[in-house]
Amino acid sequence: MQAAQLTKYAKDFKLVINDIPVPQPGPTEVLVKVRVAAVNPLEQLIGTGSVKLIQDYAMPVTMGNEIAGVVAAVGASVTDFSLDDAVYARLALPKMGGFAEYVVVDQRDLAPMPTTLDFAHSAAVPLTGLTAYQGLHEELHAHPGQSVLIPGGSGSFGQLAIPLAQTLGLKVFVSGNARSREAVMRLGATQYFDYRQENYWEAMTPVDYVIDTVGPKELAHELEVLKPGGKLLSLKMGPNRQFAKDHDLPWWKTALFSLVGRRLDAQVKQAGGQYRFIFVRSDSQQLRAVTKIVEQEHLVPAIDPTVFKLTDVNAALDLVATGHPQGKVLIRFAD
Repeated sequence: MQAAQLTKYAKDFKLVINDIPVPQPGPTEVLVKVRVAAVNPLEQLIGTGSVKLIQDYAMPVTMGNEIAGVVAAVGASVTDFSLDDAVYARLALPKMGGFAEYVVVDQRDLAPMPTTLDFAHSAAVPLTGLTAYQGLHEELHAHPGQSVLIPGGSGSFGQLAIPLAQTLGLKVFVSGNARSREAVMRLGATQYFDYRQENYWEAMTPVDYVIDTVGPKELAHELEVLKPGGKLLSLKMGPNRQFAKDHDLPWWKTALFSLVGRRLDAQVKQAGGQYRFIFVRSDSQQLRAVTKIVEQEHLVPAIDPTVFKLTDVNAALDLVATGHPQGKVLIRFAD
């Protein structure tokens, strides 16, 4: 089969298309024929080596973290899946491999695809859906009646984070571009700020939580609207000591992340808040919970109209890294 592989970490890395054997599923694993793989900023972090302290890889390694496809074979102990089932997953970080014609997935990481979506739109759900689910439930421990601000929430993360937060009974405030206002409000946002016309930090009362999707340049404004004792959860600003402790990392990584995150921790603490960083993991049961919300709310994530094949993988990566995609960027495989 063909697979897009990383041969070395590099700032300007490029993937190489190689012919490799079709993997064979172990007792608890499922072989999935990939129909669509999604391209995410995570691939850029992996390819440049930016997250190798969290997860390092032996080279060459097949890239790709998010897929939708059909079951091609099952291991002897697999009970939840059968041949030709439509499935999707955020692949386990140590065992990624979605940029390939086939990938092996542990049944604990796999879920039936939403019945309301096709393969392309389904492939846009797992990573952002699980990020939102784990962020709200595990990192923030959000409760009904509380409030959350999502700066930059008009993008792919907000498409799932907003309805998930709304179903938890949260008031959801979002900043983003003007063209996304109506779509975001339909998802259940309480208030929307067009960042070109309004400064949310001047117009809103403090919130219990901030989910940062923008990065350090937005930190000062985010802290202005965070209640004392509130939590700022970032998808962008990097790990800290708390992240290392939560993930049981070895002492030397804990020491390193403590040093790297010290200034950020101090800034958030000075504002009276707590800082958290999320690096989402695969989880079948949580993905099934996300699936129910996708189906019940008839959510349809935006996907970029550009058609990429596996041989176009580097162009797809470039679009995510430096372009302005109109939704999740996808690599499509033959039926």
